[in-house]
Amino acid sequence: MEYRRLGRSGLKVSALSLGSWVTYANQVDASHAREIMAAARDHGVNFFDNAETYAAGESERIMGEALRQLGWQREHYVVSSKFYWGLSNDPNVHHTLNRKYLLGAVEGSLRRFGLDYLDLIFCHRPDPHTPIEETVWAMHDIIARGKALYWGTSEWSADEIRAAWEIAERHHLHKPVMEQPQYNLFVRRRVETEYQRLYEDIGLGLTTWSPLGAGVLSGKYIDGIPEGSRGTLKGYEWLQERLISPARNEAVRKLMDISAELGCTPSQLAIAWCARNPHVSTVITGASRPEQVKENMQAMELVPRLTTEILARMDAACESVID
Repeated sequence: MEYRRLGRSGLKVSALSLGSWVTYANQVDASHAREIMAAARDHGVNFFDNAETYAAGESERIMGEALRQLGWQREHYVVSSKFYWGLSNDPNVHHTLNRKYLLGAVEGSLRRFGLDYLDLIFCHRPDPHTPIEETVWAMHDIIARGKALYWGTSEWSADEIRAAWEIAERHHLHKPVMEQPQYNLFVRRRVETEYQRLYEDIGLGLTTWSPLGAGVLSGKYIDGIPEGSRGTLKGYEWLQERLISPARNEAVRKLMDISAELGCTPSQLAIAWCARNPHVSTVITGASRPEQVKENMQAMELVPRLTTEILARMDAACESVID
């Protein structure tokens, strides 16, 4: 496993990491989570991503229980959570980044995890109704109180990230270190264009999500939505149109030809493509079985084989569906 600095910070994270979105509580319990996380750790993964809203807090509880069962030394792994959506419809809890919510939300996450601190915390979406300065101060105070070590954003615009960084710089506060955007062969604009100036200007690191485009890039949705896949899960009906998109699946067919030539799976090809970007600190992968972890981790062996010619062919395959 390769380890990369998280932006300009001194923290090192595995180039491939493991996330819990969709799977924990929906598809796996604490016992299965332990097996999956153990398989990931065996392959060198040290970063495990989560969020308050995943399965309404159950994902954090399951991951926390798995960590207790595994008994790893705390300094050997990095764990995260994200805040914004809230766990109720209260006006000071739902869709907000106000100080009251953030200071309470981190305490709730720590209780569910059973941890003394989180390594990374993210503002899960921008909040247009709370001044960015209020949010920056709250995130700074969470770190100053020892509840977390680094903070960042998820799906914020470049202007919003820069505004938060400049407020922190002006007041000598803890600055946002990382952003967590969607990034895959279909979704590229933010990572490759919008954020471009931020990598050099403020040292922004990326913990990217959805390298398989919700599973489309694995090729398993080419002939429809198979039973037991995330496309059949209650609450994820909104994904179905994306999963069976004829244009996207036509691109996947072309990518599958390339993966066959390279002797790898379509999933490995898609993950390797994300990991080859030098601005990506870690690619968050998902798995509902230890076997999937092994397959995903082998993508790192493919990165050096992605020649200029191969990358150009991949771009051509996806040209009509790139966002």
